[in-house]
Amino acid sequence: MKPEVSVIIPAYNCSRTIKQAIDSALCQDVISEIIVIDDCSPEDPTECLAEYKSNPQVRLYKNETNLGVAATRNKGVQLAEGEYVAFLDSDDIWRPGKLSKQLAVMKKTGVVLSSTARELMEEDGTHTGRILPVPEKITYKGMLYGNVINCSSVVMKREVAAEFPMGDDDAHEDYICWLQILKKYGEAAGINEPLLLYRMVKNSKSGSKLHSAKMTYQVYRKMGFGTVKSLGYFAGYAIHGVKKYFL
Repeated sequence: MKPEVSVIIPAYNCSRTIKQAIDSALCQDVISEIIVIDDCSPEDPTECLAEYKSNPQVRLYKNETNLGVAATRNKGVQLAEGEYVAFLDSDDIWRPGKLSKQLAVMKKTGVVLSSTARELMEEDGTHTGRILPVPEKITYKGMLYGNVINCSSVVMKREVAAEFPMGDDDAHEDYICWLQILKKYGEAAGINEPLLLYRMVKNSKSGSKLHSAKMTYQVYRKMGFGTVKSLGYFAGYAIHGVKKYFL
């Protein structure tokens, strides 16, 4: 039977966490395929992935060269057979029912993309109880003042993911992608329930506030805004960041 959702999991130096990610995808109550792509990881994941080789729901691939997470996600989209694609990072975990809840909202509203709230985990998997919410309606204008969409929470139509592939890994590739989609297709749906457990990894690119700030400004420039307008949106982003991390 053809899968309804294709789950795309890039794998790189993740032997400690990837089984939790895959198992959380396998526990979803929709017909899905799980596409795991090893991005030439120095930490060979073969042993920890061995148990999935006989599972017809899991498809294992390995890049010939290191492509980076964005290009690996794009490759997964090209390999996908489902009507929808969902992204899951190898160190994150989905709660049961995540995909079915998102599909129900998407089919009801007709949106091409949906996201959920997320609970933050420590690197060792300890739950913090801290939840980052999402609005019920995610708009292009609202997203310009701060990215509320986490990649591991996303479900989207496969043809839309193919239409807007992710770009440079060093430039908030997912943020630009969401903005482009919202600009063309209108609002996305948000489910304000922490159906994603997001692992905070020390020294990661996304975890560096300075790096994130620099890349956010570059997002505005790549979206075609001039210096003054980019600085205006950046000020809004900074205020959003203060509320998000310190209040």
